[in-house]
Amino acid sequence: MSSLRPFCLTTRLAASAAALLLLLSPVSQSRAQAQTAQATPAPAQAANPAQTTVAATQPSAQQRGVTARAIDKVKEVAKSAGDIFSRVPCLAPKGGSKAMGSLPHVAAKLVAGKPVVIVAFGSSSTAGYGASSPEFNYPNRLAAQLRRKYPTADITVINAGIGGEDAPEMMKRLQKEVIDVHPDLVIWQVGTNAVLRNLDPGDTAKLVEDGISHIQAAGGADIVLVDPQYSPAVNQRAESAGKMVKLLGKVAELRHVGIFPRFEVMRDWHEKQAIPVESFVIADGLHMNDWGYACFAQLLGDDIIRSVGQIQLGVNVPADVRAYRPM
Repeated sequence: MSSLRPFCLTTRLAASAAALLLLLSPVSQSRAQAQTAQATPAPAQAANPAQTTVAATQPSAQQRGVTARAIDKVKEVAKSAGDIFSRVPCLAPKGGSKAMGSLPHVAAKLVAGKPVVIVAFGSSSTAGYGASSPEFNYPNRLAAQLRRKYPTADITVINAGIGGEDAPEMMKRLQKEVIDVHPDLVIWQVGTNAVLRNLDPGDTAKLVEDGISHIQAAGGADIVLVDPQYSPAVNQRAESAGKMVKLLGKVAELRHVGIFPRFEVMRDWHEKQAIPVESFVIADGLHMNDWGYACFAQLLGDDIIRSVGQIQLGVNVPADVRAYRPM
């Protein structure tokens, strides 16, 4: 698989220093700071071009220092982004991963060149805890991949992840942060915190099924569930984790939605591809690192792109078809 191209950032010296520093700040898990990744951001227009020229040509010494440090840091992060897959290649499982099924709603919009809104709904794995920069969380990685594939498309990826939550808390904000946004695709990462909190997997599955029915009734957005991660903290509760993975798969089948088998994919990294766990999980034994988020986003994006190809060919594979094939 080819390397992810480093992200590009255009600055206007002092006017953009604050934005660059914000990009480099730690990932916030608060609802007010949920991140939105725009696949085709429009450059801001200056109200007064002459003033902009003066500011650009005569920045203060302090502004030059702040801007230079921010630009240097961005260059370092960009280089790291380009190096991620050259250090450890992101390879899909071979022959053991279930098909996610097609995503007809979002795929049809991409084929038609219409604006697309994707909501990444979940907990700290979605917010990006463990990533070295917001640029490296999975929603931003996914947005970048789709932008490269569909450079003329207007794609918005909204990060609606809040650390520590699971289905009970997510259901309380489902209407406002998912349904009211009118998304074309909802990627719902759920189940990990329920396992860690010893919640009944059956209760979680029932809440998720109810949430899916509400989303479907509101407008028919495509839905992809993302099950728990394979990591030491989750594996300590192997029985509960196994039940959660199985039940979420069953819910996806019954409700005819897609599922990205994150647990299975990450287990393949370690057990079949012989990648050390510390290569994709940070020191807390739970959250993914930059490489883990990047590879997760890459494989998920590949499935979305594949679905667009199916629509272009006139093929619509239902999400509940679970034929085994290489991802």
